Amino acid sequence: MAATATLAPSSIESFRSIMRGEVLEPSSPSYDTTRIVWNGMIDRRPALIARCRSSADVEASVNFAREERLAIAIRSGGHNVAGYAVCDGGLMIDMSPMNGVRVAPGLDRAFVEGGAIWADVDAATTPLGHATPGGLISATGVAGLTLSGGIGWLRGSHGLSVDNLLAADLVTADGRLIHVDATQNPDLFWALRGGGGNFGVVTSFEFKLHPIEPELIFCGPAYPEERANEIISLWRDFMQTAPDRLSGLAEFSTLPNDPSIPEHARGRRVLALAHVYDGPADEGERVVAPLRSFGEPLVDFSGRMPYRTIQSLYDDLFPKGRDRCYWKSTYLSRLDDEVIGEITARMAKRPSEMTFASIWKFGGFVQRVAADATAFGDRSMPFMLSLDAIWPGADEDDANIGWVRSFWQDMQRYSTGRLYLNFPGHGEGADLVRDALGAEAYARLAKIKHRYDPDNLFRLNQNILPMH
Repeated sequence: MAATATLAPSSIESFRSIMRGEVLEPSSPSYDTTRIVWNGMIDRRPALIARCRSSADVEASVNFAREERLAIAIRSGGHNVAGYAVCDGGLMIDMSPMNGVRVAPGLDRAFVEGGAIWADVDAATTPLGHATPGGLISATGVAGLTLSGGIGWLRGSHGLSVDNLLAADLVTADGRLIHVDATQNPDLFWALRGGGGNFGVVTSFEFKLHPIEPELIFCGPAYPEERANEIISLWRDFMQTAPDRLSGLAEFSTLPNDPSIPEHARGRRVLALAHVYDGPADEGERVVAPLRSFGEPLVDFSGRMPYRTIQSLYDDLFPKGRDRCYWKSTYLSRLDDEVIGEITARMAKRPSEMTFASIWKFGGFVQRVAADATAFGDRSMPFMLSLDAIWPGADEDDANIGWVRSFWQDMQRYSTGRLYLNFPGHGEGADLVRDALGAEAYARLAKIKHRYDPDNLFRLNQNILPMH
């Protein structure tokens, strides 16, 4: 990997001359603000930052990095917890200036540039009465979330983000801009739907759009954490027969000591049942009523609101660059009383009151997709546990990371053995990606990787090693 000192000024100027966007060096005024990503633990300094404004800029950036033997980090939203979006001493390809969204005249498709965040998508689609499944935080990059699956509020009715991807354009390791869909480069189209950023820099996505109601019901009762064993059991049983249109999770958190929270609930540890019903709000209120009636909630955040508003409800809890974070996940094969008891006991010992942990329910559309239809793989898991440790200072790193790793390891006896690659810790573990995707999918992806990136130029990601 080259450092800044080894790059000839003439090479940098030649690169800058063919770029429509900016090329930032460490001395550039906006360098530090541009290199910052969401996880406050990540503090890396690329040799250069290429702020791309077009596919031609992306091609030029990939070619420059390859010729100069620079590592490549690809930043779209910069929201990945593992920090892959920025590197030390290499080239950061910043896609954020490419954030345009165009809706097709028939309202059935949206064309989304590779640097867009979900807020950009929702702003373009929801005023037209349509949406496509995104995540839970509107500041998340479309590219990062989608390429590793994309789990959000609409999953029961319309699946994951990858299930709604119709096509993509990307720049490959040899600097070519290619189109992929079900008929053009179908092997790569399969790989992009769950295989992460291993195969190139996606400059454009084409998503299927679905009609969405002007207002949806957001269900958000927060019960005292002391009742978590009971509430999770009731929630689990209710969700077994809930309609596909209802998607959600059971989430541990601590309510802020804030005037917006009723005084009796401030600073209390809670279990919230956060759900969205993808249908008429009146109908949704009737469906979610039992979730709001498991005794008296400490506070109830439920209400009718546009999907676009729901997508931004969590944004203020996760401000860019402020907090230190370590998130891991595992798919659970069951959620019986033994598993629930283990989870609640562990959560009682969390070191940070800023930490979240969620049990995500899968069903509906997600589980009807065949295991080999996308690189995301098998969909039979009924639940996912995500452990989202968040804390303010470096002196608390060991306690919080250690707590997550120990908790995660002990939960493996209840796990399918797989995990969600958007919550991968810091990406450590030699078998992380193989375990996440499954051996068969991984082997297929490794061959596709060899075809499109035999030298592993795109390796700062949930990496798949090229294999013949």
